[in-house]
Amino acid sequence: MTLYESVADLPLEIESCSFEPHERETSSDFTRVTTEISLRGGGEVGKGEDVTYDAEDQHGLAELEFGLTGTYTLDSFSEALSDLDLFPVGPSREDFRHYRQWAFESAALDLALRQAGTDLAAVLDRTPEPVRFVVSTRLGDPPSADRVREWLDIDPELGFKLDATPEWDDELVSELAETGRVRIVDMKAEYGEAEVGQSPNPELYRRVADALPEVVIEDPAYTDETATVLDSVHERVSWDAPITGVESVESRPFEPEWLNIKPSRFGTVESLFDALEYCAEHGIRLYGGGQFELGVGRGQIQLLASLFYPNGPNDVAPRSYNDPEPTAGLQSSPLPAPTVEGFRWE
Repeated sequence: MTLYESVADLPLEIESCSFEPHERETSSDFTRVTTEISLRGGGEVGKGEDVTYDAEDQHGLAELEFGLTGTYTLDSFSEALSDLDLFPVGPSREDFRHYRQWAFESAALDLALRQAGTDLAAVLDRTPEPVRFVVSTRLGDPPSADRVREWLDIDPELGFKLDATPEWDDELVSELAETGRVRIVDMKAEYGEAEVGQSPNPELYRRVADALPEVVIEDPAYTDETATVLDSVHERVSWDAPITGVESVESRPFEPEWLNIKPSRFGTVESLFDALEYCAEHGIRLYGGGQFELGVGRGQIQLLASLFYPNGPNDVAPRSYNDPEPTAGLQSSPLPAPTVEGFRWE
């Protein structure tokens, strides 16, 4: 039985749907807005989180009526969602359609498991494990190692996932290397027209690859100009933004040895579970990615990490690590193994 077959036929009864908005300032200098979705039925509540980045898209969600009440299996609910336009206006980016579908599907998975009196770990016959995590942060403008040092003054054992920019010079990269705590450098070159996107930069790629020889290099652009660098470190190259299912993994310029798994990019539970199995069969190492979740979504990505890739450099730190300023007294890595209820870290 495949992972998806383990959950596809779970009965699902939906009596109502409601929305709860969340808003919070972040360490990346923007105000994050998300919407928690609650599906109710049979005396239970299933929750998911829409992590669509555009605040205007989020603000309109609570006003919509999708007509989701009824009796389903998890699989038939997924099919019904796929037939709906979840963005009657917009969205501002096409990939947000996957984000919203995932929000409803994760809520439905949570509800179906609770209505069946079980949880995701039990259904998949997997044991939750402690989750290692890294802190994801930008380094300012102009960039410096100050923020990394501030965090290390609080917790010298923290690892980091850092967003590179063209301003990273030899001196800065050397300072970062001296800390010995950088685990992933994100080149942000696979984000299309998104504001965070960066252009291909072979000099930056070479600088990072040479000075940080153990670091995973995420989302570089594979071009004629960058191919020589990336081919020489292919075992350390990872992708995130383009990964939306098995087909997207197979379309990479070479078979990856690392991938960042963000469930919302997959849209459906089936696509995510199929990709997890594909990666296991092909020996692809995984780590979880966060999207500044403010509600139940953070615990869900932590739970998936606990079940499938607990020892990766997971970008799933407790949400307080995304606050504008470093704070003492936070849970250190690893997170203790969770108690699981439905599709939630409890």
